[in-house]
Amino acid sequence: MGECRQTNRRYLKRFGPYDFDKKKLMRTLLCCAFLSAATMYAQSGISGVWRYEVHRQDDTIEVLFLNLNQQGSSVTGDVIENYHPRHIRNGSYTDGKLHAEISRWGEQVIDYDGALAGDRLELTISRKDNSSSPPHVTQAVATRSTEDAIRLPAPLPLPELHDVPDNGLVRTPPMGWNSWNHFAGRVNDKVVRAAADAVVSSGMKDAGYVYINIDDTWEAGRDANGNIQTNKKFPDMKALADYVHSKGLKIGIYSSPGPLTCAGYEASYGHEEQDAKTYASWGFDYLKYDWCSAGEIYKDGDMRPVYQKMGDALQASGRPIVFSLCQYGREDVWTWGAKVGGNLWRTTGDISDNWESMSTIGFSQMKIAEYATPGRFNDPDMLEVGNGGMTDDEYRVHFSLWAMLSAPLLAGNDLEKMSKSTLAILTNKEVIAVDQDPAVHHAKQIAAENSTEIWAREMHDGSTVVTLFNRGDQPAKMTVEWSKSGLGTPTGARNLWTHEDVNLSGDTYAVTVPRHAVVMLRVPKS
Repeated sequence: MGECRQTNRRYLKRFGPYDFDKKKLMRTLLCCAFLSAATMYAQSGISGVWRYEVHRQDDTIEVLFLNLNQQGSSVTGDVIENYHPRHIRNGSYTDGKLHAEISRWGEQVIDYDGALAGDRLELTISRKDNSSSPPHVTQAVATRSTEDAIRLPAPLPLPELHDVPDNGLVRTPPMGWNSWNHFAGRVNDKVVRAAADAVVSSGMKDAGYVYINIDDTWEAGRDANGNIQTNKKFPDMKALADYVHSKGLKIGIYSSPGPLTCAGYEASYGHEEQDAKTYASWGFDYLKYDWCSAGEIYKDGDMRPVYQKMGDALQASGRPIVFSLCQYGREDVWTWGAKVGGNLWRTTGDISDNWESMSTIGFSQMKIAEYATPGRFNDPDMLEVGNGGMTDDEYRVHFSLWAMLSAPLLAGNDLEKMSKSTLAILTNKEVIAVDQDPAVHHAKQIAAENSTEIWAREMHDGSTVVTLFNRGDQPAKMTVEWSKSGLGTPTGARNLWTHEDVNLSGDTYAVTVPRHAVVMLRVPKS
């Protein structure tokens, strides 16, 4: 069409409005008519970019795009969410009906079913996860958009690298609760207050749990001065922080260095210093900083200066704030996380509430254990204990692994409805003492055979914790040979899960460990 317009302009400029070659002009007009008809025919399908909005219950709006390519009845392309394209699978367009599927976060399947109504695409969007819960269904209307509508913001200038000073916080791994694993987008002021109440009333506070951390979906937009706003789920953040502090606890918040958070809410891109001061003014003590949409703007190699910018901002905020880096272990973050002011850094992708996910993550951490030091910790993600996807034995393995690794202990369950066995696992002070040992010595694997592993970790008082893991699907007889473990010949030990003293004799200790279970012994210094 552009070529046709240019051809007409050339004729008019050369011959004037009344003196031109009629045959050539007729061919041009026929060309234009043909291309116009072809364009109209193409637009009667669904190829192109479609924009739609989801109005959330918290009165915020999420903007998404469908970038569709129709070839006959087949549809390919992407759903663009937070600037991130998720590839369509099983896409089709038949008799005016669209069907497409995407996978989100590896676990959630989203179906898009729609019908073309004039210049609108009327959508039914069904989100289904691995649980037995029914799918979440929403309606939306998409309209044609342009490629400009999904153009990424430009990367911000990156600061020169320097080492951010140690903030002196969390000399032992932080302990507390985070809203995401159980509540996700359902978190609100009431949920956070209830979690703080439950941490106190259940005895978790006495066991060492301190931080009550709000994850994603608290954010709204910004005011005229660029200050971050909260949505209606959190009417007064300062009042909420004051409430948590009144319980003798601390409170955490969440953001991202990108324009949008993982759930598509306002993030800190271009407002790092301003947001850090806002968090400080509200009284926050902890920030989880999630890479998310930043990955669509910056290269992975930019992570260190990007995180350094917020590390500097937190230290200039006037309030001590724990800095938790969440970028899934990319770029060997354990080698530079401390240099940007980080107190802890995620070392893996997201954990799920099942044995395969938890055990794969937990047993992969030994190779980077040396990077944990007081105030600087590897973070294999939050705890799933009590969320229902594993047995109590598997949850004890989960808790034991995190304790042996000096990992943060951030519960992620519904604290108001937890069972007695869940509470017993989370408040096992003898296992917690291993996690919180001030020496932060690193665990070592001292034996492995088939699906069994034996780990040992020295404590600050000279004692050693020896942990026997059975990763197999059948009970396994496991034997510790003391002389090969460098522990001499101990005469006794403490079983940290049964809370019983164990008499030892000879050079070996043998025990049958159930499937997906653990035995944890604390052996005194000989």
